[in-house]
Amino acid sequence: MSQRRLYHFALSGHAHRARLMLSLLALPCELIDVDLKGGAHKRPDFLALNPFGQVPVLVDGDAVIPDSNAILVYLAGRYDSSGRWWPRDPLGQAQVQRWLSAAAGPLAFGPAAARVATLFGAPLDMARAHQIANNLFAVMERELSVRPFLTGTTPTIADVALYSYTAHAPEGGVSLTPYPNVRAWLARIAALPGFVPMQPSAVTAA
Repeated sequence: MSQRRLYHFALSGHAHRARLMLSLLALPCELIDVDLKGGAHKRPDFLALNPFGQVPVLVDGDAVIPDSNAILVYLAGRYDSSGRWWPRDPLGQAQVQRWLSAAAGPLAFGPAAARVATLFGAPLDMARAHQIANNLFAVMERELSVRPFLTGTTPTIADVALYSYTAHAPEGGVSLTPYPNVRAWLARIAALPGFVPMQPSAVTAA
């Protein structure tokens, strides 16, 4: 068994951002599917890894790291000696953290929530989720008009954190057509060495 394991769910954008970061850093990892529909994430063995009962969880030797953004910080901090993905200076870290907060806030409550409602029938104020999504994408569109990535000229974990649910926003009924800079940014992420796509849902093919 691999020393490094990622407990994930293929349709989860949170899980995909962790898997994407592992691949961008060329870190081999055993993927373990968690049966969310069957309630595997609420069983004692999984709750021992993450008491919140959520995917993803990374097990890296003796280290157990729940939460997708925490996984990004851990992987970049431990395995990227260049400081490219997770800057070493306080200002650079603050600029990245700003977007990690956006990933946990408007990204989660906007495009991610709309997608969950569409795919899984979760109760949601869809109009509000779409408004949050479009407000976020409008900010991203402006900022990406002056630089190729969210914090500068090279990608960081900020870009990884925002990628998955932005790319799959149309699955929740949020169009990316009005945001050419965002779409160009998505293409730049997809062109990075080691990129792995997120599994599309049935909505994508419909």
